[in-house]
Amino acid sequence: MRIKMKLMYLTIVCTIATVLAGCEPLLVLDPKGPQAKTQADDIMLSIWLMSAIVIVVLAILIFVLIKYRASNQSEDYEPPHIEGSPLVEAICIGIPIIIVIFLSIVSVESNYKVEATPAGYEDQEPIVIYASSSNWKWHFSYPEQDIETVNYLYIPANRAIEFKLYSYGPITSFWIPQLGGQKYAMSDMVTTLHLAADAEGEFMGRNANFSGAGFAENTFEVTSMSQADFDEWVDEVHETADPLTDEKFEELLEPGHLGRSTYTGTHLEFSPAPEHDHGSTDSEVEEPKQEDHTDHESGKQTNHDNH
Repeated sequence: MRIKMKLMYLTIVCTIATVLAGCEPLLVLDPKGPQAKTQADDIMLSIWLMSAIVIVVLAILIFVLIKYRASNQSEDYEPPHIEGSPLVEAICIGIPIIIVIFLSIVSVESNYKVEATPAGYEDQEPIVIYASSSNWKWHFSYPEQDIETVNYLYIPANRAIEFKLYSYGPITSFWIPQLGGQKYAMSDMVTTLHLAADAEGEFMGRNANFSGAGFAENTFEVTSMSQADFDEWVDEVHETADPLTDEKFEELLEPGHLGRSTYTGTHLEFSPAPEHDHGSTDSEVEEPKQEDHTDHESGKQTNHDNH
């Protein structure tokens, strides 16, 4: 029976090890931007600190079990009466307090970093993107470039990005794990999120807050590219994409899932973002003015999956 139990435990351990060996690295521990790097460092610091605590506690437990086991004492042994030890009590109370204070300082410092413009980009003018959610889509408005996309996001690498987040439905949470932490998007206010990509590449983004039946597919693709490629994409959109109209935007807001689509103009012209702005911001952006899109009426909606 004991042999069977040992074989069962060994099988379980081998199975877990095999499954974990096939897992991809956690995206939050594979940062591609300064904000994500700060958070990944904090996560690893917490993991190492907790691991050290667990190892020390287990070592003390094993030492006590071996040193003070019953077989080490005579049969008539009776432990002495002890009132307490000020030193032991001070250690048991003091060490946890020190750990909590240390982690609190690290957390507060980290929060200030991720809420501000990414380190190294302070002297750079950020590109502002309005990211709004609806059931179950993401709408990205580029007021400076006069472009809007659905369910995909193109950004220039090595440039600060200032996201303005809000929702046309329930509360959602905007999250690109490899670029930074998540932040809520709500219907009655705008929240600001500062990110930057240090490298070109493709990243996954999603809604990290349950918002109904279509929550699992409420994702979007992020492509970081050179500034030259980004400018080329902007020019191509203005040459080929249809203008976004109020009627088309109302259609896009209908609950359901859609593929990727691209438009000239933004919905901010006829459906502006909420006025209440919550969150740190380093630049004030004027609301985009009404523009004439007659030059683009002959264009056609395009899918830019090949970029």
